[in-house]
Amino acid sequence: MAKDEQKLEKLKKNFEILKKEHNLPDFEKLNEDFYIEKIADSETEILIREIRKFIGDKMMNYMRFIENLLNPVNVPMFIFSIVKLLDAEEKKALSEIYKELMKKEIEFIELDLEFNEKKEVEFVKDAYEFWQGIKKDMLKVIDKINKKWDNKFGVNDKGYFG
Repeated sequence: MAKDEQKLEKLKKNFEILKKEHNLPDFEKLNEDFYIEKIADSETEILIREIRKFIGDKMMNYMRFIENLLNPVNVPMFIFSIVKLLDAEEKKALSEIYKELMKKEIEFIELDLEFNEKKEVEFVKDAYEFWQGIKKDMLKVIDKINKKWDNKFGVNDKGYFG
């Protein structure tokens, strides 16, 4: 067994102990959404904190992306192309998602400031459930953007600068 595989197996074993103790979602489910297998590359005594950090980082990345769509200041050019495709309904949906992500960000910061295992566990469980809903909402918006993108930037279109 390769060294990386051994690290991953050790992580999974440690996670199973944590999962049973705190009734967490399955490793595979958390890994699919939050790439927690990368924790295997780092040494940690507090696994739940590392899991929470991976979840928080992903949520923060999406929050920043939505923020750029809702308030495009000093953003890459492709963001302006997307913003032009958003209608009031999509902006409202993104705004609601953004508000919820902000709440999670505050919880994340609080846990970063003061470790509390019980609160870390609750954050991971709540954030996983929360993410399942956000993911569906984001996919709806992305689907609408993709449909509009195909119509707006068709073969005969000159594109963003045209």
